[in-house]
Amino acid sequence: MFDGWKFLAGLGIFLFGMFMMEESIKLLAGRSLKTMIRRFTGQRVKALFTGIFSTAVLQSSSAVSLMVLAFVGAGLLPLGNAIAVIMGAKVGTTLTAWIVAVVGFSFKIDALALPMIGIGGFGLIALGQSPRYVNVSKLCVAFGFLFLGLDYMKVSVESFASAIDLSALPDLGLWVYVLAGILMTAVMQSSSATIAVILTTIFTGIIDFNQGSAMVIGANVGTTVTILIGAIGGIPAKKQAALSSLVFNLGTALAVLVTLPAMTLMVGCLFDPADNAVLGIAAFHTLFNLFGVMLFFPMIPALVRQLKRLFPERKNILTRYISNTSPDVPEAAIAALRKEVFHQLFLSVQYISNRYLAVPKPFMRLVGRSTDESLQVRLPDYSDLERLHAEIFTFYAHMQAHEISRTEALQLEPVIRSSRSIMNATMNLNELHGEIEDIGREDNPFMVNAYQDFKIRLERLQTFVEKITRAPDDPGVPGELEEFFKVVVEADKQFIGACSKAVARSAIQEHEVTRLLMANRFFTQSNRMVILSMQALIAVEQSTLGSRD
Repeated sequence: MFDGWKFLAGLGIFLFGMFMMEESIKLLAGRSLKTMIRRFTGQRVKALFTGIFSTAVLQSSSAVSLMVLAFVGAGLLPLGNAIAVIMGAKVGTTLTAWIVAVVGFSFKIDALALPMIGIGGFGLIALGQSPRYVNVSKLCVAFGFLFLGLDYMKVSVESFASAIDLSALPDLGLWVYVLAGILMTAVMQSSSATIAVILTTIFTGIIDFNQGSAMVIGANVGTTVTILIGAIGGIPAKKQAALSSLVFNLGTALAVLVTLPAMTLMVGCLFDPADNAVLGIAAFHTLFNLFGVMLFFPMIPALVRQLKRLFPERKNILTRYISNTSPDVPEAAIAALRKEVFHQLFLSVQYISNRYLAVPKPFMRLVGRSTDESLQVRLPDYSDLERLHAEIFTFYAHMQAHEISRTEALQLEPVIRSSRSIMNATMNLNELHGEIEDIGREDNPFMVNAYQDFKIRLERLQTFVEKITRAPDDPGVPGELEEFFKVVVEADKQFIGACSKAVARSAIQEHEVTRLLMANRFFTQSNRMVILSMQALIAVEQSTLGSRD
């Protein structure tokens, strides 16, 4: 008889194990996994393999795909490369099916699951002082729960399967099993859990290989629900990436359904579905996704074009001064360029502050540029700031193409250097964000205090920049800049001194102080670049006034 409660308990334990495994691997991998996804996706082939590897490590294609959506939304990952990562993630997630098929049905599960839970549980208590060992222990418990839940599901349906006469059941058609796979994955938000259920029902004889294959196809389509939910209300770039996942999974599903007999023959060359349907399903799952990659990977450029037509991006209008100024009138152009670089500084600090402090309102209040609804005043993302910097440099290049005097050239150079320094500081603080957030998640009280100190210093910078950009030509600004520079230097000295004392009293370990000091170095350098840029811009105005006199 089918034990429904035991099956649900097994499914719940399996899902909890999957969740716990995903969370512990995220924490163990830390920023390195996110950094890898960002840095090793410069080319589409690299992006594909990054998706495969990162999902094989994280054991969740949905988690990787949502991470990709975040990077696309932040302007850190081009759409075509994001699609390649999502495709790779579908291949990487097939590792779970192989683990379950090989380990879960080839060994006595409780002989493996119970020791892992026991060892991991003991580690959580005995090694609780070390965050890394705690996460290793959680990972051990997670694997134990994974296989224990699988065992519960298998045992609950074994007696039920023995009492069923499959020949007496109606032929429902493969479409019903495809829809069942979609529904199960959409509800459980995990294709891995659906695959585990499929493998269990195949192992116990409730469904055959062909029906299981159809459910695998449905499970792959069902994973897009999570990504589509993640894109709701997002910017067009996120919607484009989410829809690309639906197109890829749905298109692959339709193509495989049409060629299912040929795909079954290919699986039969590896494992005979009649003798070992469980391993056959694992092989089918892998071949299914590899086929999809081979089919759609060459189509990425065309897919990107269509998605951008379907969800066109409204460019955020950022320039306020140079767009209405001709570069062939040097005196007016230098003044406009200087104001534009001050504007760039303001937007950059607002963007960084929003990342660290989540305070977008000042931007809306201070930079609202007109009542024209066609002009957008949303907080810029990183790609917007890169575009603004490019537009500033392009305007500068056009000025250089015209005849300008030596005096005008000397006034122009500090302005463009300031723009580069502001962009450099923005890039450093943007890349440093993940490291500082990781510091804030540590259990060590000193690390948490250091995290708060970074936020306080950034908030101080934001307030100061807002004040200066409101009235950059006020006579007292040069003195204020000198005083604030001293504040930044003093904060740097205090931070280093605090780290030194913490190491002396063993409040932090050596590897932790290295992280803190390197983060502080980049943070302080960025603050100094911002102040020096403002000083250079102020000096340009003073030299302009002097030349007029």
